[in-house]
Amino acid sequence: MTSSEKGSSNNNAMSKPVEDFNAYRARMNERILEQDNLVIRRIFNIDTNAYREGALPVKTKELLGLVSSMVLRCDDCIRYHLIKCHENKITTEELFEVFAIANLVGGTIVIPHFRRAVEFWDALNEDEGT
Repeated sequence: MTSSEKGSSNNNAMSKPVEDFNAYRARMNERILEQDNLVIRRIFNIDTNAYREGALPVKTKELLGLVSSMVLRCDDCIRYHLIKCHENKITTEELFEVFAIANLVGGTIVIPHFRRAVEFWDALNEDEGT
């Protein structure tokens, strides 16, 4: 296998976690919301509205969400905020400063989640070829 074939093979392997996460999240959100439970719908709505532009820019809110998710050790939440950070053009340098704060606040228990976060961030960037 040539190095370019290895690279494209790696790219496909790395983008799979992103595709899988997005597909699962969409499928399960649809399943949950089809129950038409008022409280659940309101919780989903509050979550969506909390991250809209306000006194704080969306980028800042997503970074805050990422730190909180890391400290709470919620891998699905971390992935979601990484996607949003990527969409909001957060740089890898900015992201690693946020990771540093999350590890400082959360302690060493956050390190496994940090590793998975970096792996997912790399997959997001490989999907775009950045």
